[in-house]
Amino acid sequence: MTSAQIAAALPARAVTSIDGLPFPRIASGKVREIFDLGDALLLTATDRLSAFDVILPDGIPGKGIILTQISNWWFAQVAHLLPNHLLPDQAGEFARRGITDRDLQLRSMIVRKLKPLTIECVVRGYLVGSGWASYQKTGEVCGHRLPAGLRQADKLPQPLFTPTTKAPKGQHDEPINDAQGAAAVGPALYEQVKATSLALYSLGHDRARAAGMILADTKFEFGTDGAGNLVLIDEVLTPDSSRYWPADQYRPDCSPPSYDKQFVRDHLLAIKWNQTPPAPPLPAEVIRRTQEKYLAALKNLLG
Repeated sequence: MTSAQIAAALPARAVTSIDGLPFPRIASGKVREIFDLGDALLLTATDRLSAFDVILPDGIPGKGIILTQISNWWFAQVAHLLPNHLLPDQAGEFARRGITDRDLQLRSMIVRKLKPLTIECVVRGYLVGSGWASYQKTGEVCGHRLPAGLRQADKLPQPLFTPTTKAPKGQHDEPINDAQGAAAVGPALYEQVKATSLALYSLGHDRARAAGMILADTKFEFGTDGAGNLVLIDEVLTPDSSRYWPADQYRPDCSPPSYDKQFVRDHLLAIKWNQTPPAPPLPAEVIRRTQEKYLAALKNLLG
């Protein structure tokens, strides 16, 4: 599908729950619902939005469709680096399982059952966010010593692999070092994951740059099949799992605008919400401008 076709298919109202399916629901996250199809899984991205680890009462119409379609595009771009969890004929899989609703198809993936790794694989290419805060205090980012004198949003001398734990729901992921990562998944698999994550970031950064965006940092998730082969899973290089900046607005010494829920965070900070449930409703203008950011990333990438 083209970005124009995807944009035209977005719903007028946010889809924040997925109900009435004839499949057992086995997990529910901040954004995704996972259903058991027996021989496979159905991953469905809702339009839910979270900020400061709290799910907001309002979603962003079509956000789940945009995230899914960006992931599908990236899965195709990086297929030469490693396999992914998608079953090959998605249209045929939907038809075979009686999933005929077009909105549900566009926000869903039918994927292989795999064993997820117990770590999250973060790659940072620029000094921003929690990395910038850490550097200001210690001169380090997740244990990596960096040169003195770097500015906020500076490009790092080389991308850093900074994995974290995969915390239970309601808890925060914690940074881990190479030794802890190797202990968690095994030394050989850890080195493969590290090298693959850095290769994926490099490719993603180059493709994003050609699309007028800078990929500042991102998070990958991997699983293994029955033979122990590494597989790319979940979402990949979306505005929810990555920090994208407009290349023409990039400059160091500030935090550049990003293609994500920036307007939502700014609004919630401005009204001095205490960042505990329940979250306040969002103004229509904040919802509209946030949807425009997600759509802009989609259009930049897909053309």
